[in-house]
Amino acid sequence: MIIPALLFLLSLAGVCVAFLLPGWSDLGLVALPSAIASAILLLRAAFARPPQNPQKWIVMDGSNVMYWNGETPQIQTVKDVVQKLRELGFTVGVMFDANAGYLLEHQYIHDQRMGRMLGLPTDQIMVVPKGTPADPYILQAARDLGTRIVTNDRFRDWAQDYPEVADPGHLIKGGYRSGKLWLDLDKAKDVASMSDA
Repeated sequence: MIIPALLFLLSLAGVCVAFLLPGWSDLGLVALPSAIASAILLLRAAFARPPQNPQKWIVMDGSNVMYWNGETPQIQTVKDVVQKLRELGFTVGVMFDANAGYLLEHQYIHDQRMGRMLGLPTDQIMVVPKGTPADPYILQAARDLGTRIVTNDRFRDWAQDYPEVADPGHLIKGGYRSGKLWLDLDKAKDVASMSDA
């Protein structure tokens, strides 16, 4: 809002100079349209609504989470965790190793199909390219989004490049106890509340 205000003031000054000083009338050809345009920008900025529901992202290690219930890979486990995170207000990005489809259905499953299986748009799903581990993609996405990761992996092999994995609450663990899903979000909340203080 500062830049449109400055543009408006400078343009208005130009308009005044163009009308008050003979020989400067050509300045009005530029200053007047500039003043009108900057006034429109000012009005738009003044009446713009802040986003109603800013996205609170979280990244999920889908290849890890699919083993949480019964130690066998299941897409339903990933669905359950996605649903729980959505209920908590998160926008979930899920990443899988390329072999996830083979583990689930004995065939390759691409992003679009995996998204349909989870009820998520394709831009929230990534099956990494064959021969590439998902870990660096997961870690970089979390860093880029400034968010945490849902996984039971500790990412020890990547800790030098991504030291944030050692921060309490950065990696959100979970699983099933007595048939019920649990997520260790409390530790993450405690860390967030300490950093806000």
